[in-house]
Amino acid sequence: MLISRRTILITAAAAALPTRAAFGQETVNLTISSSHPLAIPWVGPLKTVIVERSNEMLVQRSSSYRINWTEAFGGSLYGFEDTLEAVSQQLTDMGWIGALWEPSALPLQNIMYSTPFATSGVQQAVDVMNELNVTNAAMKAEWEANGIVFLGACVSDGYHLFTKKPIEQLSDLKGLKILGVPVCAPWIEPTGATLVSTGLPAQYSQLQTGVGDGSILIATGAYPLKIHEVAPFVTLVDTGPLTFGGFGVSRATWDTLPEDVQEVLTELGMEYSNENARLIEERQASAIQAMKEEGATIAEMSQEQRLEWVNMMPDLGRNWVEAGEAEGIPAREIMKEFMAAIRAKGGKPLRDWDANI
Repeated sequence: MLISRRTILITAAAAALPTRAAFGQETVNLTISSSHPLAIPWVGPLKTVIVERSNEMLVQRSSSYRINWTEAFGGSLYGFEDTLEAVSQQLTDMGWIGALWEPSALPLQNIMYSTPFATSGVQQAVDVMNELNVTNAAMKAEWEANGIVFLGACVSDGYHLFTKKPIEQLSDLKGLKILGVPVCAPWIEPTGATLVSTGLPAQYSQLQTGVGDGSILIATGAYPLKIHEVAPFVTLVDTGPLTFGGFGVSRATWDTLPEDVQEVLTELGMEYSNENARLIEERQASAIQAMKEEGATIAEMSQEQRLEWVNMMPDLGRNWVEAGEAEGIPAREIMKEFMAAIRAKGGKPLRDWDANI
C-alpha cells in the first residue's frame, strides 16, 4: 500500500522545497511520473511538454527558479491502479492520473464513460473537459477533495475491439472474457460478454495466457504494446474520443512552489492536453495501418451495429446522474452542461444521454 511508504513520502515532500544554487538561482526539485510508458500519447507529453519546456519558459520570464526534474515513467514508482493516490500522497509530485480507475473518487471526471458514442473528435473532447474543469465548481472541487491541482485533461481515440476470433456481429461477443477498465463494463455486459478489469500494460500477457479472449481499448494504446499480436482480429468500433483524467500536481507540493513555477506549470498543463490530442490525431490512423501491415485482420463495425450497441446499453446518463445526486453532487446540471458543450462544439451524439434526466 502506498500509505505505508511514509519515509518515501516525507523525503518526496522535502525534495520539492527550493534550494539555493549558483549565481542567485534557486532549484526546485520535482518528480514527475506515470504508470504507463512514454510511448503512450498521454504520457509522452509529460516529458516533451512539461519537463522539456518548463525551464525554457522560466528563463524567458527572467525567473530566478529552475526545476531539477526526476522522471519516473513506465510504472517504476507505482502501478496503474495507484495513479491518484501516488500523486495525492506525494509518492510523486505530479504526473498522469487515470480517472478511469477511480470511479468512486473521480466520478465527474469519468462522465465520458457514461456517454459513449457522444464525442466525434479528440480536440473537441479534451476542450470540453478542460472547459468544465475551469468553469464548473463541482468539477474543480472533486480534484481538490483528492488533494490534486488539476492542470490539463488527457484524451484518447475511441475504443475498439481486439479479439482472438472475428466479431462479425454483436452476438459473437456472447460468453467472451473482454479485458478492459471497469468503467467499460456497462458497455460490454449488454452484449453477453464479461469485462475483466485490468490495465493496458498487463493486457499482452493476459491475452497470451487466456485471462482474456479479447480486449476493448484504443488503437493508439494497443499498437505500441503489440496487442494485435495476441488478439489479431481488430473490429473498429469508435466509441468516440474520451477524456479519462489528466495531468495533476499534489496540492501539498503545489503549495510549496514559487508563483513563477506555478504559472509555468499551469500554462504547460493546457499545452499538455493539446499535444496529447495532436498525437492521437497523428497516430490513430497510422497505428491501424501498421497493425494491418503486421498481420492483423481489420474490420469496421457498421453504423447500424454501432447504433444497435449504444441502444442496448442501459441508460448510462440517467444512472450517472442518479448516482451523483445520491452523493450530493449536482450531476443533473453537469450532464446537461456536458452534453450541451459537445453539441456546441459540433458533436452529434448517437444517443442523447441527457434525454431522460
